Amino acid sequence: MVDATVVDKGWVPEPITTDPDVYIREALAAASTFDTQKSSRDEWLIYLDTWFTPDTRYTSEEDREDDMRASQLELRQAVVLPEPEWDSLANEDGRVEASVPGEIAYDEVPDDESGDMLIGTADVVLTFTRSDVSGNEASYDEQVRVSVQVLCGEGSVPTPNSDQQPGDCKVVRYFSGTLEP
Repeated sequence: MVDATVVDKGWVPEPITTDPDVYIREALAAASTFDTQKSSRDEWLIYLDTWFTPDTRYTSEEDREDDMRASQLELRQAVVLPEPEWDSLANEDGRVEASVPGEIAYDEVPDDESGDMLIGTADVVLTFTRSDVSGNEASYDEQVRVSVQVLCGEGSVPTPNSDQQPGDCKVVRYFSGTLEP
C-alpha cells in the first residue's frame, strides 16, 4: 500500500501493484469510501488526487498536467458524492463503504500506442450508514456504475515519498456510468 494508515480516516489505501484488476477494483472503491466523522470532504478529495498520473498520450508536459487537472475536476463534478449530500450525511455521523463485488468489464483506451492503459467499468455497491439523534445506526445500499481509466506501465508517475515505482498502476481518469467506445 502507498499509505496503509489512511484507513484510520475511513479511506481505501492505494495498492502498489502492476495488476490492473486489483488496482481498478480498489480505485473504484476509493472514489466512494469515506467517513464524514474522520475527515473532511476536501481532505478526502486531496487524497484521491494522489492516485492520479498524467495521460501519456499527450506529448507535452503542460498538456499532460492540464489534462490531469481536468480529470481531477471531473472526479469532483461527476463521480464523487456531491458536497450537499456529504454535508447531509455528516449531519448524521455518516459514512460510505464502496465495494466491487462483481465482474469488471475492460475496454482498450483509444490512441494508446503503449498498450499500458485500460478502462475498467463495474457496478459499485455503496453502503451508506447514518445515525439518528439517539445514536442508532441504519444502513442501506445503492448501486452505481463507474468506470476508471488506469495506466499500468512505464509512464506512470509514482506518488511522491512512497514505494511506488514507474510502471505501477495509477488512475488517469474516472467516468460516471459506462463509457461507450
